[in-house]
Amino acid sequence: MTLQRITPEMVRQSILGDVTSSLTTLERTSTELSSGKTINEPSDNPFGTSRVLDLQSQLDGLTEYERNTQDGLAWENTASSALSGMNNSVQRVRELLLAAANGTNNAQDLETIALQVEQLTESIKQNANTQYAGQYVFGGTLTTTPPYEQGAGDEFQGNTETVGRTIGPGASVTVSNNVSALLGNGEASGDGKLLDTLRTIIKNLRAGTAEGREALTNADLPQLDKNLETLSDLQATSGSTIDQLQAALSRNEDLQVSISEGLANTEDTNMAAASIAYANEQAAYNAALHAGATIVQESLLNFLH
Repeated sequence: MTLQRITPEMVRQSILGDVTSSLTTLERTSTELSSGKTINEPSDNPFGTSRVLDLQSQLDGLTEYERNTQDGLAWENTASSALSGMNNSVQRVRELLLAAANGTNNAQDLETIALQVEQLTESIKQNANTQYAGQYVFGGTLTTTPPYEQGAGDEFQGNTETVGRTIGPGASVTVSNNVSALLGNGEASGDGKLLDTLRTIIKNLRAGTAEGREALTNADLPQLDKNLETLSDLQATSGSTIDQLQAALSRNEDLQVSISEGLANTEDTNMAAASIAYANEQAAYNAALHAGATIVQESLLNFLH
């Protein structure tokens, strides 16, 4: 058997390797404690790095869907508020119509009622021109064009194209409301929709004839109730859309929490465990320095002797 002589240089190299290894481990743990992350470079954990990138990509996507959902919710809440304003105005018109049809009003009274209905009609058109973030919510895809002009012109200026928001992978929600199905294009169109009905009511109020008064009860009131049903349907659809968006937002938040937890479990440092490891590694490093200094010193003295 061949005996190999252990030289002082071999001892020094071995001690230096042990000290360097201890220092590397100590520095890595120190970096984990200061950064709060177990993965500071891809080489620290290649598989973990791949998982972190995948989870972060999912989280970024969910964040974008959340923004879309919140924007859609704000848009639909704005539209819902405008529809409620329209409903209040139409209900007031109905009250005035019932008051006008009781047969005790003179021409001046009917003119006063007609003026109030005109004002309420303008209020309804103002609600139809409601904006969210500088966009008209009832204009279809023509979001920069007022759906209705104020004054005598009652023709719808928007379109019936849908506006939607993407709220998840392959999932979108329509946030536009077809207000023209309710308001129509005014008396000139004869479409029987709300603006046509309101203009007809005003005309019959000012007619000052028995036929006009009779039309208020026999024709205008039933038609107004029909318009109210259409308005109720629009409000119900809007409410359903709000519920859908709120559910999507809640689901998105749950997914974000779940993925964030998975991300934290993969890359976040266990501070308690890392602190204990750091203390142990620091003690080991100091012991290696001390032992190395002692051994190397003794070898040098022996060499000198």
